[in-house]
Amino acid sequence: MLKTPLLHPEILRILASGGHHSLILIADGNYPATTKRGPKANVVPLQLMPNVPTVADVFEAILGSIQIDAVQTMGVDRDDSYAAATPGDPPVWEKYRSLLKSAGNSCALEPLLKWDFYAAVDSADHILTVQTADTQPWANLLLTIGCRTFNSIT
Repeated sequence: MLKTPLLHPEILRILASGGHHSLILIADGNYPATTKRGPKANVVPLQLMPNVPTVADVFEAILGSIQIDAVQTMGVDRDDSYAAATPGDPPVWEKYRSLLKSAGNSCALEPLLKWDFYAAVDSADHILTVQTADTQPWANLLLTIGCRTFNSIT
């Protein structure tokens, strides 16, 4: 029996095929996952009903399963028509920071404006998009897989 919080067989298979610097996108329900992805990326749709699961749910499972070296989020472009609804940092970002801290991960969220985020996703290193049903604005996360260090090998 697996001893990881992540149990989805397809996601585990894809993560196992990735290596250092591979990219994982955890997309909210509004993200155009079929058109904004890398040429080698697999898309795993998980939408069950609105907000089930959320990006945070998937992020927590992945944080408990592999080493993450960088976390980029879709930053709020103040020129975007959708930005008016989010005057500061999107509320979900605090949840992400809390999950990172709970996982003992020292990464900081690195916002990339929407079009820069799309460009970062359009990479040969992008191996997986997990499409969630998250309805929160600016919830997308782009994770960079790390590598085991001598201290993390068990």
